[in-house]
Amino acid sequence: MFENLNGSGLGRRSFLRGSVMFAAVIGVSVLPAFAQQAPRKPDDEKKKEEPKDPFADSDKKDEKKLVDAEGREYRVCPQCAYNMYKQGRMWVCENCGYSYVE
Repeated sequence: MFENLNGSGLGRRSFLRGSVMFAAVIGVSVLPAFAQQAPRKPDDEKKKEEPKDPFADSDKKDEKKLVDAEGREYRVCPQCAYNMYKQGRMWVCENCGYSYVE
């Protein structure tokens, strides 16, 4: 199709060379806008918070412990509202398997 346009001066190579220069000019003009943004703070400066016990506040307010029919202490699961029992240092829900370390 373009073989007949010998005198036009726009070949494949010249088109690609022009488009590369155009893209470079656009890239250079956008670069200063990114450089003016405030630098991000490294993750080291952010507060490192330890995971909190979801029932820590409820134990302080309500010092009464829940005990089931077998005499075992339990808590109410925040996910499904079923009983959670202590296994070692972990509280584990019987129904959904939600667990956390005390």
